Amino acid sequence: MTMSALGEPCVLLKLGEVVLKGNNRELFERRLQGNIRAALKDVGVKVDLRQRHGVIALLLPDGTGAEVADAVAERVSYVPGLVWIHRAWRVAKDPTAITKAAIELLADRDDVRRGVSFAVRSRRRDKRFPLTSMQLDRSVGGELNDIYGLPVDLKKPELVVSIEIDRDEAFVFTGGQPGQGGLPVGTSGRGLVLMSGGIDSPVAAYRMMRRGLRVDFLHFSGIPFTTSESIYKAYALVRALDRFQGKSRLWVVPFGKAQQSIKASGQDRLAVIAQRRLMLKTAEEVARRLRAGALITGDSLGQVSSQTLQNITAQDDAVDMPILRPLIGLDKTEIMAEARRIGTLEISELPDEDCCTLLAPRRAETAAKIADLKQIERRLDAEELAVQLAGSLQEYRLDG
Repeated sequence: MTMSALGEPCVLLKLGEVVLKGNNRELFERRLQGNIRAALKDVGVKVDLRQRHGVIALLLPDGTGAEVADAVAERVSYVPGLVWIHRAWRVAKDPTAITKAAIELLADRDDVRRGVSFAVRSRRRDKRFPLTSMQLDRSVGGELNDIYGLPVDLKKPELVVSIEIDRDEAFVFTGGQPGQGGLPVGTSGRGLVLMSGGIDSPVAAYRMMRRGLRVDFLHFSGIPFTTSESIYKAYALVRALDRFQGKSRLWVVPFGKAQQSIKASGQDRLAVIAQRRLMLKTAEEVARRLRAGALITGDSLGQVSSQTLQNITAQDDAVDMPILRPLIGLDKTEIMAEARRIGTLEISELPDEDCCTLLAPRRAETAAKIADLKQIERRLDAEELAVQLAGSLQEYRLDG
């Protein structure tokens, strides 16, 4: 491939919901651009970001190798707000230059040697271009057919050559990878995720980041009655999720002594829900300090005994702050599939000494009464205890 024929290397990013934001669209686009720049801060090359209508072009320096361009495309694929990422070439807005680039783009490809079916699909964002989309498809497709002898299939082609005509240039590319979709992180405010070491809470965190929330992570450790294993695991999960938002923070509360107090209350079947309410009260106090507007949990209706409708209602009663439950209607198979896709499942499945093992009654209450729970909390002075627990907060920043 010759650089002169192919033009300048770039990565073309397609926006999703952002384009539907009307008068607020510019605010969403600015936040998205900032998130992209932050994600690319350490890729090793200077990237020139150009905003187009519904598209962002990341222009790379001449001579940029395929490995670097691939790394740029891979990195931005984790940034919420983008639906497609294409490795593309920026060429002059001229039919001859576009055709030459398309010819060079297919050179030395194994699938072309195998004789795959193909189609050319053009899109004109600049209607002043002298050829219609159909005319450009036929012109470029005819040249490709003459040179490579590939069969044309307009319905289900194995290879698609895409051409996009913009105001000042054209983009030529094949294929692409899906982005995360959703909204840019930071456009919906801040939230605090109650992060266990399990499968559900990391997926819940991802789903809320994808809806524009910037999240902090709060982990309750069984220390001093358990080891630090669960903290290491929570840290590893936060690191895996940091690809989607950057500058993530993990906060840890030593919760073991509070759990022992709950256990000593004598209400064995209510212990799990009482513990959960105390966690939420503590999380609410932490969230206020962090200026977060909502708590996020990985609850899924009916998945375990603490997640019956009555128990969830009893948990909501513990705090005034909204509790977001993005997994509430998903089953375990669906949650595991998403955890696998976002790269947290293997970490979540690692063994650790979770704080919840300290409270494991033989039979847990499935229909907890709020009055009974408040009676336990009066004995514990739960409101003051939550403030004390929030005061014992420890921060774990990600390296770099």
